[in-house]
Amino acid sequence: MQIPEQINLYIAGHPEWQRKLMVRIRQLVHAASEDVQEAWRGQAPHFDLASTAMVNISASKTSVSIHFPHGAHFKPTKLAYEPAAEDKPGRTIKFHEGDAIPEAAFSALLHKAAAYSLKLDEEEGEGSGSREHSELEAILRKDPSAWVNWSAFGKTERREYSEWVADGRKEETRKRRIAQALEQIREGLTRDEAAHRVKGA
Repeated sequence: MQIPEQINLYIAGHPEWQRKLMVRIRQLVHAASEDVQEAWRGQAPHFDLASTAMVNISASKTSVSIHFPHGAHFKPTKLAYEPAAEDKPGRTIKFHEGDAIPEAAFSALLHKAAAYSLKLDEEEGEGSGSREHSELEAILRKDPSAWVNWSAFGKTERREYSEWVADGRKEETRKRRIAQALEQIREGLTRDEAAHRVKGA
């Protein structure tokens, strides 16, 4: 199934008020940059720019969440992020039933997200020369499902996993994190999504 079709089915599977919100959000994301690419990761729609994660959307029973993986680096105008840990880069905005999208303010935020994605693409490499990155990729290549998901990740998601592994001070810690990364990537989870799952467990 093609990614746009997966996203269409995801949106169609929710109540009308959520469908309308997600359809409009999707339109506004694409309006922010004609180069936005749709992706399907962690069982939810993602939108990347220059191979970098820009924004993703998801729906719960009571809200539609728009998650900005790098939201801590740019502030919204006339909008408020949900409370988040200061040391985490991701930020989320939620809409509930009956809410109207403040389109001018939301579009301005999307343009900031797009600009930041392009900045990352220009300034940051993938760290593909690091020992930890190479070791992680060697393990992932042996698992077809994990490798497919890894290949679909933007450079931001790949870099976050590599840096997480590299941050382990001991060799034992790094090997344990590689094993954990394999399981999480096999499920299509980004590092940020995996961390949120652990918190909610």
